[in-house]
Amino acid sequence: MSIGNLYQSGDWKGEKHVPVIHAPESVKAGEIVKVKVLVGEEIPHPNTFEHYIAWIKVYFKPEDGKFPIELATFNFAAHGEGELLTEPFGKLKFKASKPGTIIATSYCNIHGLWENSTELKVEA
Repeated sequence: MSIGNLYQSGDWKGEKHVPVIHAPESVKAGEIVKVKVLVGEEIPHPNTFEHYIAWIKVYFKPEDGKFPIELATFNFAAHGEGELLTEPFGKLKFKASKPGTIIATSYCNIHGLWENSTELKVEA
């Protein structure tokens, strides 16, 4: 079995587990790319001790690259302990010299692995 077969996806506007990626459609080569990722933008994901998003990972796969490059990992550790709840949300910045795909993955402790992606155009 391949772990890739375990990832689920869907439209984040109708599925609360799909990571949402906010990023520009295009940038100039070497310009800073600002990315925001979260789970539960349209439909809030439960955030309780019993049901929560444990992490979100963000990757960039250059158009001509063989593998995606990990850009960030956001771990969410407070799920009701001491009445604290960590929201599944993160921001990052990176520079790209080539076009490619921004990929976000997330993990729900009850519903497993989820993924989403968006293309990034890079102008010379």
